[in-house]
Amino acid sequence: MLKVTNLVAGYGKVQVLHGISLEVEKGTLVTLIGSNGAGKTTTLRTLSGMIKPSAGSILLGDREIAGLDAFKIARRGLAHSPEGRRVFPTQTVADNLLLGAFPRLTGARPKNDVMADRDRMFALFPRLAERRGQLAGTLSGGEQQMLAMGRALMLEPEVLLLDEPSMGLAPKLVAEVFSIIARLKAEKITMLLVEQFAAAALEVADFAYVLENGRIAASGPAATLKNDPAVRAAYLGAAHASAHV
Repeated sequence: MLKVTNLVAGYGKVQVLHGISLEVEKGTLVTLIGSNGAGKTTTLRTLSGMIKPSAGSILLGDREIAGLDAFKIARRGLAHSPEGRRVFPTQTVADNLLLGAFPRLTGARPKNDVMADRDRMFALFPRLAERRGQLAGTLSGGEQQMLAMGRALMLEPEVLLLDEPSMGLAPKLVAEVFSIIARLKAEKITMLLVEQFAAAALEVADFAYVLENGRIAASGPAATLKNDPAVRAAYLGAAHASAHV
């Protein structure tokens, strides 16, 4: 479903990704873990078109999307729930969700039943249902994270990118977010998850990649990496601080 080959990207003259390759099969949840500054967020930003790669291939299905504008990539079916949430603060919760479906409303993607899908988001995120008429900028951090995820899901994406969904959340809300991710996995929604809490990510994922200094250092079934001594020593100890590349 999503195949990345020899991807090179960065910021200006600073190269962050040094030829990474990874694959996300349809209906699976793949996680990308690594230390702060390893290039995890840069990877997702490059996949979704926020950053233009300088080399490499990104196949979504059988179509090349590397270098396309972000809105064109979204039209192809790649949705990004970004680090820092980035909700539309002066729009209501309900309108934020509809904005996630914008390519469907304009005919760029199959429309299907947008309003039914919005109701499904309210069922998946009951807190959003309670606040549907509230301005997004007045929500708590956890509620904004749920809104960012729901907005991305409103695209009816082929692949959903989740960047640090637990960042800045209290432990109870982290557990709630991961419960929702597990539910999406059960629905066979194809996902690539970047997450600072590696243990939680490996617990829910099917497959995992370890990113070190912009290169893939290890990969394998999540259950295998979870029990790998080197991975445990490097990533499954105390929670890392939340500074990101």
